[in-house]
Amino acid sequence: MNLIMNIFKTSIPLGRYICLFYFIFSFESTLLGQDKPNILWISAEDMSPRLSMYGDNTIKTLNIERLAREGIVYENVYTTAGVCAPSRNAIITGSYQTYNGGHNMRTLNNTYPEQTGLPKSYSVVMPPEVKCFPEYLRAAGYYTTNNNKTDYQFEAPPTAWDEVSNKATWRNRPKGKPFFSVFNFNTTHESQIWANADKPLSVDPLKVFLPPFYPDNLVARKEVARQYSNISILDEEIGALLKKLEDDGLLDNTIIFFWTDHGDGLPFFKREIYRRGLHVPLIVRFPDGKKAGSRDARWISSIDFAPTVLSLAGIEPPGKLSGKAFLGKYASKNGREMVFAARDRLDSHYDRVRTVLAPKYQYIRNYYPELPRYMDLEYRKQQPLMRDLLKQKEEGKLTGFQNLWFEKTKPSEELYDWEKDPFELVNLAQDPTYVRILVKMRKQLDKWQQDFPDKGAIPEKELIVGWWQGKNQPPVTALPKMTINAEKLHISCSTVGASIGWRSKGEKSWNVYTEPINLPNQTIECVAMRIGYLSSEIVTY
Repeated sequence: MNLIMNIFKTSIPLGRYICLFYFIFSFESTLLGQDKPNILWISAEDMSPRLSMYGDNTIKTLNIERLAREGIVYENVYTTAGVCAPSRNAIITGSYQTYNGGHNMRTLNNTYPEQTGLPKSYSVVMPPEVKCFPEYLRAAGYYTTNNNKTDYQFEAPPTAWDEVSNKATWRNRPKGKPFFSVFNFNTTHESQIWANADKPLSVDPLKVFLPPFYPDNLVARKEVARQYSNISILDEEIGALLKKLEDDGLLDNTIIFFWTDHGDGLPFFKREIYRRGLHVPLIVRFPDGKKAGSRDARWISSIDFAPTVLSLAGIEPPGKLSGKAFLGKYASKNGREMVFAARDRLDSHYDRVRTVLAPKYQYIRNYYPELPRYMDLEYRKQQPLMRDLLKQKEEGKLTGFQNLWFEKTKPSEELYDWEKDPFELVNLAQDPTYVRILVKMRKQLDKWQQDFPDKGAIPEKELIVGWWQGKNQPPVTALPKMTINAEKLHISCSTVGASIGWRSKGEKSWNVYTEPINLPNQTIECVAMRIGYLSSEIVTY
C-alpha cells in the first residue's frame, strides 16, 4: 500500500489515479489472501445506552443482552454529532462531517428553504479523496446491502451499494460472496415517541429515573417510559433479524455490530453535544466467541467504525480517513485519548458549537454565546414533553436546572467534570481551580480543527456557491472514457475524485471499476460520479 499512500501525498489530481488505486487495492487483497468474514451492522436511532450491560436495568432486552453475552461491550463510544444526518455523514465516510462539509442538518429534503434561503435539496460536495467506505469493500469482492436508511447529506454514488431498499438483504448475494449488510431500525427514533403514544408501555412511568432538568410530572415520566418501551420493541426486531441469520446458517461466520447513531431522542438530549447526546452503545460479536462477555473501555469515535470494518475485512484503511481501526489486522496501535463532536445548523436555526470529550472532562466552545442553548425547532414540538416544557416555561413554573436549557444566552466556553456531574449542570470554565484543564482542552480542540479543517466558519450559502462553481446547480461528473489496450477495456474519468461503475447491459447494480476488463462479447455500460456532483450519463461499449 506504500505506493497508494505516495499517490495521496502528491499534488497530482487524484482522479487520474483512481484506476491504479483500485487495481493495486484489489491486487494486494488477493495477494495477501485475507479471509473475508461476513459483517452485519445493526444500527438503531436516537438511543443512549439505556441497557443492562451499561448499568441500566429498567427493562430487559434479551436479544441485545445475548449479543453482549456473546460479544464485546464497548463502554466509551461517542458519535461526532448529536443528530442523525451529520453523524451518519461521518460514519459512512470515516471522515469528520465538519471536514466533509456535511455538518449542517439537513441538506437533502430540507423542509425550511424559506427561512434559510438554501436550495430545497442539495448534496454536499465532498473532498475528492472522501468515499463511501462500502465502495472499498465492493472493490475487494464484498456484496454490500443497506436496508434502508442513508441520510448521508449526499446522494450515494452507484458504486457504494449492491442494494439499497427496504428489501435489501444478504440473501440476494451471488453464491460464495462475503457480505456487508446494514439494517437500520427507526423504532427508537424521536418520532416514535409520539407515533407510539397509544401503545402499551413495558415499564411503569412512576419507576423511571428523570434527569434533573425535567419537571417531575406524568408527561415527562410517560415520555421516558415510552423511550424504554420502544427499546423493548427494537429488541424484538433484532431478535427476528438474528433468527434469519441463524436460519441461513450464517451466525457462525458473521461479525455482528450493534450501535446507535447518537443519544436519546428526548428533549435536551438529541441535537446536543453534551455527553448524553453523544454517548452510544456498541457491541461487537465475533462468530468464534472471541472475547465473549468481555468489556472494552477504550475511547472510540463513530468515525472509527468505517476503518474498523475495512480492517476486519483484511483491507488496509486509506490514509485519508479521519478514523482509526480498533479491531482487525490494521487496528491502530495508538488508541484515542479523546473524541470530538460538532453542532451547526439544525433545520431552520443556526448555531456553531464544538467539543472535545475525554475521560472525566468535557470542554465545549460556543461560537454564538449570544444565542440560547435551546433552538426553537418545529419538528420536535410534536413531542408532548417538549410542548409541556415550553408551556411551563411560559407560565414561569420551571425551577432551578429546569431553566438551564432556556437561558437567553450561553457562555462562550463550558467545562464539566462529567464523572462527578453526569448531567453536566455546573460549568467549571470560570473556576480557577480548573484553569490548567481548561487551557489544555482548549488547545486540543484548536489542534483538531487544524488537523481536520473545519468548514463550519464558512456561511452555508458560500459553501454551496463554491461547490457549484457559481452556478445554480451542481457540476456534472465528466463522461467516463473507454479505451482498448492489450485486448482489455480501460475506463477513466477526468473529474477528480469520481468513482467509476460498470456493468453488463441489463444488470441492475454497478461493479466498482478496479482494473481493466477483459473484452466481453456483450454490451458494457459505465457511469462516473463524484459525491455531490450530478452523475455522468451512461456510456456504452
